[in-house]
Amino acid sequence: MSVRELVVLGTASQVPTRQRNHHGCVLLWDGDGILFDPGEGTQRQMLLAGVAAHDLTRLCVTHFHGDHSLGLAGVIQRINLDRVPHPVTAHYPESGRRFFERLRHATAYRETVQIAEEPVTADGVLAETGAFTLEARRLSHPVEAFGYRLTEPDGRRMLPKRLAAYGIEGPAVGLLQRHGTLETAEHGTVGLEQVSEVRRGQRFAFVMDTRLCEGAEALAEGCDLLVIESTFLDEDRHLAREHGHLTAGQAGRLAAAAGVRHLVLTHFSQRYTDASAFEREARAAGFGAELTVARDLLRVPVPKRR
Repeated sequence: MSVRELVVLGTASQVPTRQRNHHGCVLLWDGDGILFDPGEGTQRQMLLAGVAAHDLTRLCVTHFHGDHSLGLAGVIQRINLDRVPHPVTAHYPESGRRFFERLRHATAYRETVQIAEEPVTADGVLAETGAFTLEARRLSHPVEAFGYRLTEPDGRRMLPKRLAAYGIEGPAVGLLQRHGTLETAEHGTVGLEQVSEVRRGQRFAFVMDTRLCEGAEALAEGCDLLVIESTFLDEDRHLAREHGHLTAGQAGRLAAAAGVRHLVLTHFSQRYTDASAFEREARAAGFGAELTVARDLLRVPVPKRR
């Protein structure tokens, strides 16, 4: 059975708190597991969340501040300890290669798994599989940072009434889907486009530490599920600008303009104790669709297709 859901491992910015681990999350997408920004303590959070090292196929790091990357050492060693039976690909900013190498080889251990490093150097596509296209866009932060976007290819949705009108049923439907055309006795050649419509592929984006910028807007555009930082509340927007972050209101406005279906706010400053304030400010900024203020170990399903 295919599973498409976000597993939140941590929601704190800069430092963990009693209620929030350092930031990190895993996107489970059918047979793939993409770990984003593993902060300190990620290995234990995976255990608590029921996510195994075997589930991971990619590691995606937005930038090399500690709260987004210090967990790499433990996660990579766990991947090797558990002898994960498939290669794992690591994406991270090329400018931080030295940090990745230091974390990968922070202590002695036996390497049993191929970690394929594919650093990000510019905006563009990182990988194309049968299930999705993974791309990156540059963000605006004091150190080089990239956000990530996963897009499922568009498919076709069969229309029962049109199929019936052409007398197509049973195994003939499968033949038409596989070959694109079908010869019928009464109607001649029937094309797939005559009895189906485009089924838009699902879209997910992960936007961390950044000011408002074109990259963040491009990543969020038309997303079914957007995970985005909202480190500050609007009253501290001057701090957000200074340190390269978003406020909850800015995140809400960006998501509303992008037509996001489900917004997940995360990466909260320790200065705030009322998590509901983030939702109030995102709503006040005009975001009216489904909204989740993330908490550690929460699971958020990718919205079903319309």
